[in-house]
Amino acid sequence: MTEDINNLAQLLGEKLFAKNWHITCAESCTGGGIGFAITSTAGSSAWFNKGFITYSNEAKQAMLGVQQDTLVEHGAVSEQTVTEMAIGAAQQAAANVAISISGIAGPDGGTPGKPVGTVWFGFFVDGQVVTKKQQFNGDREAVRIKAIEFALSNTVKLLAN
Repeated sequence: MTEDINNLAQLLGEKLFAKNWHITCAESCTGGGIGFAITSTAGSSAWFNKGFITYSNEAKQAMLGVQQDTLVEHGAVSEQTVTEMAIGAAQQAAANVAISISGIAGPDGGTPGKPVGTVWFGFFVDGQVVTKKQQFNGDREAVRIKAIEFALSNTVKLLAN
């Protein structure tokens, strides 16, 4: 993890602790990187209970309740899927905040409509979902690190409102 990611995770924890809120994460392309960053912060057990690594479509359906129709119609890397992932994770973990992420880290798997580096994010905050799409450059590791940093940074911003 980078120093920026560690600092963001600590700031996120401070904001959650102040609100007495809990966070969870539902990760696909980052493979648990967000959960790793969060739990690298001392005291994170006060605001993090569990997370979900749902790399396959089957896992997204079984663990988070993502609808098969959503995956068939829109694909795993879509606004609709990360919305369902965020809601499902928040419900399963009884959390006030959930981060969901699904993307194409590469080096293969991209299409003209969804090139390598395309990542969708879902942010569930106190009952509301905000989604964002980003296009990151770089190799697989760079895309994953940038996605983790973006997810944490945006969650901190959303909690500041």
